[in-house]
Amino acid sequence: MFSSLIFIATMVVLGIPTAILFIPWCWITGNVQPLYKGTRFMLSSSCRLAGVRFHVTGRELIPTRRACIFMSNHVSNLDPPALVSLIPGRTSAFMKRSLMNLPVLGVGFRQGEFIAVDRSGDAADARDSVAQAGRVLAKGVHMTTFVEGTRSPDGRMLPFKKGPFFLAIASGAPCVPVSIHGTETILRKGSLRMHPGIAHVAFHPPIDPAAFATREELMQAVRQAIASGLPAWMRT
Repeated sequence: MFSSLIFIATMVVLGIPTAILFIPWCWITGNVQPLYKGTRFMLSSSCRLAGVRFHVTGRELIPTRRACIFMSNHVSNLDPPALVSLIPGRTSAFMKRSLMNLPVLGVGFRQGEFIAVDRSGDAADARDSVAQAGRVLAKGVHMTTFVEGTRSPDGRMLPFKKGPFFLAIASGAPCVPVSIHGTETILRKGSLRMHPGIAHVAFHPPIDPAAFATREELMQAVRQAIASGLPAWMRT
């Protein structure tokens, strides 16, 4: 519980001045970079002070000066702040629509061009989300997506959603598979209790969507890459 309190306290202590200073600054100037950098510092500091350490490999493989689609497995609520603090440059992400309506936080998410998604399965909503993500990529901003669509209940890989792969083929942006493990024990699903520990994050070589004849072949290649960086028991 101590780690949880430290994490929350640091988020509050750093988050309030970040919001007060940089959300109005973004409104006035249209420049979201100070808000984004302040948020990254808040997230990385909160994790570090709570006893979370990151073992990161493969960041040198990420293409420079090219917007990418980061495709990761998802085992904990700690995964999104981990990736935001580790991905070089600025990234947007797909996010539950309800989170976009939160006071203050929702404003920051919209300024950061995060993409609201519904889990209703409505095809029109899905197409609209993919189109918005394509416009974000065209600006040179990365997209981050958890390709299973939700957190795994036990750490094992779930089937992938199709939307991110429609986006990859339509945009032509390199897909960077990401494997995350360790966070499932640091912050378990359904619990607010954090535990100190090591989170392992592996970035894999980028995959060119144009090299695949079908969306399914691209999906399989990404799945194999993500699985290669996970313990054997998580690869099911």
